[in-house]
Amino acid sequence: MADIKLYLDEDTINRALIKALRSRNIDVLTAREADLVQVADERHLEHATSLGRTVLTFNARDFARLHTEYLATGGHHAGIIISAQLPVSVILRRLLRLLNARSDVEMRDWLEYLGNWR
Repeated sequence: MADIKLYLDEDTINRALIKALRSRNIDVLTAREADLVQVADERHLEHATSLGRTVLTFNARDFARLHTEYLATGGHHAGIIISAQLPVSVILRRLLRLLNARSDVEMRDWLEYLGNWR
């Protein structure tokens, strides 16, 4: 399976999703596990980047802006995946397609909309 390690921000923390991902041997770290609850989105991206983890978020507006700002200022991140708030089964199916098709190297500095993986 994929070598992409995920970081789920506060918006995407969902027990069913986390359990489903981990049962498929996907490496997942949540904001709660990282003790980063109620921090700025910038902090989530910084932390995920420091660990080489791709962020999975529902927060399209802020993370699309952060992606643009990072690249414009010469910064780098380990990838951002933006999803709509959909049933866990839909998110899981789309995310597995993405994780099977892309590597962690391909995700670096990349912003991906999960809706593209129907």
